[in-house]
Order: sequence, then structure tokens, then C-alpha cells
Amino acid sequence: NGDAFVDLLDLAAATDRVPEQVGERPHLSILVPEEGLRTGLGTALLDGTLPIPAARIRHVACDAGLIPVVLDSQSVPLDLGRSVRTATVHLRRALVARDRGCCFPGCDRPPHLTQVHHLTEWEHMGETSLANTCLLCGFHHRLLHNSPWEVRMAADGRPEFLPPAVIDPERRPRRNPINTPAA
Repeated sequence: NGDAFVDLLDLAAATDRVPEQVGERPHLSILVPEEGLRTGLGTALLDGTLPIPAARIRHVACDAGLIPVVLDSQSVPLDLGRSVRTATVHLRRALVARDRGCCFPGCDRPPHLTQVHHLTEWEHMGETSLANTCLLCGFHHRLLHNSPWEVRMAADGRPEFLPPAVIDPERRPRRNPINTPAA
């Protein structure tokens, strides 16, 4: 039920009819030290007051626009960056054409209920490109961030998943047959 609710919120946020605040779509301000964003350790502040685990911010940031703000030792802004790492409309269209929905083996979630996942995470210099992204539903997106499952791009340019050794000691790659075209 929680995943379905998040899917509804994502669909609502994707519409052009979302209320604006000073001409900008709804957004959250999250203060997190760079080290916490890279490692997932420590805490961050949501809207400057509510402490939340930095690991949760890493997941939220995976499919969000980020605007870095560089602060000095007195927390005075020195520089304001811009959002650069989210998938463009054109990249998302290419992902829909290639992935046809959630790529995780056996999942049947359609493209409009998926999120863009970086295979090499953006904080590890992963590019936002077709070769480094795939579509995952919210449940499988969180699973990849919080379990030993891994995803990589196969030689044919399609994502494949490596299960944890407890599921398959040989960690043989798996694909979603629903999304893989017949040979």
C-alpha cells in the first residue's frame, strides 16, 4: 500500500498542474554534509529543522533534481549550483523504449510507475546516460539501494541483475523476460 501511495504522489508531481511556490514547483530543502551524502552515514536536515538519516537522503536524491549550495564555516552561502543529474525527457523516452517498464526480473510495473536508476551512482561519478541508467519501480529501486542485489549493463546494452550469493551462489545474471524482446 505504501508503494502504491508513493506511485500516486509521483504521478501527481509529474503533472503540469502542480501548485507553485514563487514560480517554482514544490520542493524540499535538505541540508546534508557532502560526506553524509557520499557515504549515507550521519543525519541531514529536512527544510532546515527535521533531522533524517543521510542514507534516506541518498535514496531520495537518486531521482531528484539537486541544487548544491556551498557554505562557508559560518553557513553563509558562497556558491549556488544547478540541477544537472536527473534524466531529461528524451533520455526517459529512450529508457521507456528500451526497458518497457521496471527492469527487475519478474516485475510487471509499467513505465509510468518507474523511476530512473543510475547503475553507477551519481555520487560515484556515474553519468546520467542511457548506458548508465535503467527503469525500476519504487520497490525494486529501494531494494537495489538497500540489499546485495546489483545491476549492470550487459554487452548488448540492456540491464541485467546479479542476485546475492544467498539466492544464487554463482550470482548468474538475470533479466526481466517481460521487458526483453524475443531474439
